[in-house]
Amino acid sequence: MDRETKKRFREITATLRKYGFGELLNKSIKNKIFPAKDDEEYSLLNDPELPVKLRLVCQDLGTSFIKLGQLLSTRQDIVGEKVANELAKLQDDNPAVSYDEIKETVESELGANIDDIFEYFSEESLSTASIGQVHEAKLKTGEKVAVKVQKQGISETLEQDIAIMKYLFKIIHKHNDELRGFNLPGIIDAFDHSIHIEIDYINELINMTQLASNFEDDETIHIPIAYSKYTTSKVLTMEFIEGTKVSDVFESDSEEFDKPLLAKRVLDSFMKQVLIDGFYHDDPHPGNIFILEDNVVCYIDLGSMGILDDDFRKNLADLLMLVADQDVKGVINQFIYMGVLEYDMDTTELKRDLRDLFFRSFNSEFGGLNDVLDKLLALMQKHGIILPNDFVTMARGISMIENVAIGLDPNADIMASIEPVAQEIVKERTNISNFINDKKGSLLYYKNMLKSLAPLLVRTIHKIENGDMSLRFELDHLDRIVSKFSLVVIIAALLISSSLVMTITRGPMMWDMPMLGVLGYFVTFILGLIGIINYLYSR
Repeated sequence: MDRETKKRFREITATLRKYGFGELLNKSIKNKIFPAKDDEEYSLLNDPELPVKLRLVCQDLGTSFIKLGQLLSTRQDIVGEKVANELAKLQDDNPAVSYDEIKETVESELGANIDDIFEYFSEESLSTASIGQVHEAKLKTGEKVAVKVQKQGISETLEQDIAIMKYLFKIIHKHNDELRGFNLPGIIDAFDHSIHIEIDYINELINMTQLASNFEDDETIHIPIAYSKYTTSKVLTMEFIEGTKVSDVFESDSEEFDKPLLAKRVLDSFMKQVLIDGFYHDDPHPGNIFILEDNVVCYIDLGSMGILDDDFRKNLADLLMLVADQDVKGVINQFIYMGVLEYDMDTTELKRDLRDLFFRSFNSEFGGLNDVLDKLLALMQKHGIILPNDFVTMARGISMIENVAIGLDPNADIMASIEPVAQEIVKERTNISNFINDKKGSLLYYKNMLKSLAPLLVRTIHKIENGDMSLRFELDHLDRIVSKFSLVVIIAALLISSSLVMTITRGPMMWDMPMLGVLGYFVTFILGLIGIINYLYSR
């Protein structure tokens, strides 16, 4: 370690000792030399003040640890409900840095005098946080903009702190049995990844552009315009949003706000993001949603987005429908299918707890999907089940958005927004054209495999002729093996050729698809069925 890192390391360990974590450090460091004795008793997790102590440690140690604490507050399934709720209180608001520092960063990043780029640039910040602050400005071309500027030295501080976190957490994970189940190194790796995305403002510009593209045909949703010409990794220039925070709309009696309509737009737009696009705002709290004229919903602060692959979002739609139907067995089976639960796991207690959760949440006037998801995370933590980070982030987003909708309209029904989206996904699955598109990667794999089969056979025969390889056949049932292999080759060839025909847009059509391709799939299906029957008969 260099001198500065050693100084920061001492500061961190001193703060940990200040709030009662000295025994944790002593035990971990001591166990590097002497193994723990069976009669040594020390249980950090049984300390009733643990949640508050953790929050105070993060608050005292500044930006890096505040951000880590905020990440952990979203992982109730790992740290538990009490710790998660306490860490959610962490605030990363910091005093604004001077205008001179902001001006220096802007000019350095954009490569020009600030007065040559902006008609005016407010010296007072609109908002400030630990990583950056936002200033109102106007471009020379006339557009009113908001400019987010990163504070100097932030990236260096984060790099230093993350290196120390990784060192400490690796030791604790290795030598502390009580905390090993939390996988602290894994948590730090996830934090390292997410915070580096957040501090690079180019990522936020990309997010804004993509989300705007996803809603380009929807006039009820607006995403701020991003100005790439005036954006770098440390400066982000975007459209200045002049609207009303949705939190202020909650209490407003103004007739300009159609609250039931707004609630529906908020829910519909978010479920589209999650279940259709697989690209969603992962922090949709009331401060990040503005209401514009004509009840248009505007999402801001898009530095961090959730991204779901196609398989996961489809599985997620199934899971949400099963939860809404209070189908305990279905939820268990879906979790097994998604790899969350082991197939041979004893789920007796989990089923009982799920039945109790559904009964109490869905049969209460205070319940809702957000309540169910929150309690589901707590239940998973109780049973020691670690959920995929994608699921946890999604559940947190849905909880937030449902709270926003209910704040606008107490009668808002999130299931009314989920159901049509889920039905659309079902249609998408049953559409043959979509199925073919989804399987293009697999088809290409098998096509390439068949292409490589011929040279492989040539090389094998060559080795046999040179005496480099010997083969021994048992002639019994050889004719049956050959016939089965021939059938597999024919089926594979038909499947590939039919898929290639499907790309043709002219000629005889059937159900808006090439007739030859459809017939090819039909014949492939019949041959496959014959192969299965022969296999079962031969057994």
